[in-house]
Amino acid sequence: MASPPPPAPAAAAAHSVFVYGTLMAEEVVRVLLGRVPPSSPALLPNQYVRACVLRSTPPGRLSIRGRVYPAILPVDGSKVPGKVWKGITDRELDVLDIFEDEEYVRETVGILLTDSADTMVAYAYIWGNVDDPDLYGEWDFDEWKKVHLKDYLTMTQDFKEELEQLESETHD
Repeated sequence: MASPPPPAPAAAAAHSVFVYGTLMAEEVVRVLLGRVPPSSPALLPNQYVRACVLRSTPPGRLSIRGRVYPAILPVDGSKVPGKVWKGITDRELDVLDIFEDEEYVRETVGILLTDSADTMVAYAYIWGNVDDPDLYGEWDFDEWKKVHLKDYLTMTQDFKEELEQLESETHD
């Protein structure tokens, strides 16, 4: 009688991440993750409110003075257009966490897939400082692509190389 086959290796967790700014650009994601995961257009309807948000309802994606990337805050009635990257591995999620830095808080949110009207749960990076005086006006993805994408890709490549260097040093 043959012995049973060995158990299959545990599959890595697959995460979904709602993005609304620079991470909507496939070129940026390809540099960070080494691939472009499947995605769908999505909308983040406001399903949660932080009590400490005292400002009037801002636009969906806020510009940040002195920076080329946007922020979002949970504000009643706001809707943020973006996309959801699907099938993100634990390792890829770690890379995104490091890339987003401590100014953003990764939160679980409910989103609406605009190509199917389905809803799902995903992670999103929410700006951590709801009282930040540097937040203003609507951030425009198309304008960002025209004006900043090339330099942002260079910065992203530098970030990825530094991250890989740090990882190789810690594994030596």
